[in-house]
Amino acid sequence: MALHHSAAAATAPSMLQRSEMLSAPSEIAALRFPALDSTKNLRIGHRQCSPSPRAVASAAATAGPKRETDPKKRVVITGMGLVSVFGSDTDKYYDKLLEGVSGVAAIDRFDASQFPTKFAAQIRDFSAKGYIDGKNDRRLDDCLRYGIVGGKKALEHAGLGGENLDKVDKQRVGVLVGSGMGGLSVFSDGVQSLIERGYRKITPFFIPYSITNMASAMLAIELGLMGPNYSISTACATSNYCFYAAGNSIRRGEADIMIAGGTEAAIIPVGLGGFVACRALSQRNDEPQTASRPWDKGREGFVMGEGAGVLVMESLEHAKKRGAHIFAEYLGGAVTCDAHHMTDPRADGLGVSTCIEKSLEDAGVSPEEVNYINAHATSTVVGDLAEINAIKKVFSESSDIKINATKVWSLQLDCVLTSHEKQSMIGHCLGAAGGMEAIAVIKAITTGWLHPTINQFDPEPSVNFDRVANVKKQHEVNVAISNSFGFGGHNSVVVFAPYNP
Repeated sequence: MALHHSAAAATAPSMLQRSEMLSAPSEIAALRFPALDSTKNLRIGHRQCSPSPRAVASAAATAGPKRETDPKKRVVITGMGLVSVFGSDTDKYYDKLLEGVSGVAAIDRFDASQFPTKFAAQIRDFSAKGYIDGKNDRRLDDCLRYGIVGGKKALEHAGLGGENLDKVDKQRVGVLVGSGMGGLSVFSDGVQSLIERGYRKITPFFIPYSITNMASAMLAIELGLMGPNYSISTACATSNYCFYAAGNSIRRGEADIMIAGGTEAAIIPVGLGGFVACRALSQRNDEPQTASRPWDKGREGFVMGEGAGVLVMESLEHAKKRGAHIFAEYLGGAVTCDAHHMTDPRADGLGVSTCIEKSLEDAGVSPEEVNYINAHATSTVVGDLAEINAIKKVFSESSDIKINATKVWSLQLDCVLTSHEKQSMIGHCLGAAGGMEAIAVIKAITTGWLHPTINQFDPEPSVNFDRVANVKKQHEVNVAISNSFGFGGHNSVVVFAPYNP
C-alpha cells in the first residue's frame, strides 16, 4: 500500500524508539502516526519512561495531517447552480437522485435511428428566460447557455444575484467554467455551412461560440467580474480541474470569490457518432433506463448526458464578512496524469491512487477520515474496476472495505467507506460531470442522505464495499472525495467536508 509520510512523521524525534517485535499492521501505524504507538518509550539519558497522556496527545496532534486554519485561505462553498436532465433547481435535482429516478430515454432531438446507440440523458424543455436575453438565447450554443444559467443560478444561491453582486469587489471575483467539448453544435453547423454553401455563409459567431473559454468570458463580461478568468479543458475531468485551480486562486490571495465548474452539450449527431466510433457507449437500446450500471457485470459502456454544474467558492474570511450561508468546505484537491493511453485507464490504478493520495495531502486529512467517495464509475468495462483498484490502494485491502466497521491499520478507527455514482441516472455529462457530482456531494453533506447507485443487478465480486445499491441510505459525511477522470489520462480528485467554524 502506498503511504505518504507527513512532515511531522518525517522529522519525528529520534528518541522515539521502534520495537522490533511489532506486528506488520502496527509497524505501518507507527510509521504513519509514530506518537500514537503506546508501546514506544522515551529514552532520557540512561533512563526510560513512558510518555504522559498529555505528551502523547500533543505529539499526535503534530504528527497527523493538518487542515488549513487561516480564514483567508480556507475555501467554503456558498452557492450552487446547475442545469440538468432533472431541471435547474438543486433541491429538485437531488430529490430525483435520492428517488433513484433515471433521466435516460430515447433521443428525440435528431433522428438517431441509424446510430447503434439511440438514447441519452437529453435535457428537454430548457429555458434560459430571465438569465439570457432573447437574441443571445437564439444564437448561443447550448454549452454556453447551460454554463451561463448555471453560473447565474449559483450566484443567486450564494446571495449574490442582482444588486447584491455590486456590494463586493468585482475585481476580486473570478470565473473558471470549463468544457470538454466546447460549442459543438455551433462548430458542427459552421462546418456544414462551409461544405454546403462556402465560407461566406459561416456565421461570425462560429469561432467565439465554439471555443471552450467563452462561458467564463460571457459571465464576466455581463456581470463585470474582473478577477481571474479562463477555462480548463481536460475532457471528463474538466470540472474538478476547475475547482482545484479556483481553490488555489483563493488560497494564493488572487480572488475572494471564484465561480467554478463545467458545462457540456454534446448530444448532437457528431457528438454521438464520435463516441460510438470510440466504442465507449452502451448499446442497450431495448432498455435504456438500465443501460448505465456501474460496477455491474453487465456493464458495456456509458450513457451520454449534458448540462452544467457550478459552485461559488469563497474565502472563509470574505464569506463571513458578508454574512453568507456556508454549505460545505472545500478542503483541497489534486490532479495527475496516467501517462498511459489516450482513452484507456491504467489497469493498476496508479495514476488515480496517486491523485487520491495527493488530494488528501493537500486537504490535510488522513485516509481514515474519509467516509464517502463519489466515484467516477461510468459503467465502462475497464474503467470501473481500475478505479476500484486505485481506491483499494489508498484506503484498505479489499477485504477490509466494509460498511460501518472497517478497522484501518489496527488503529481502531471506524470508517464507513461508501461510494456511489450518479451517472446511472443523469448520464455521463463529460466536462460538466464533476460539477454536477460536486453538487450531489454537497447535498449529501447537508441532507445526511446518499442517493443510490441504481441498476445494480449482478455486481462485480471485487467491488466489496457499500455501493448504496438501488436504495438511498442515511449517512453522516465526515470527509468526502469526488473523483473525475478524462480521456488523455487526466485524473482529478477534490475533497469536501461539512463546514466547522
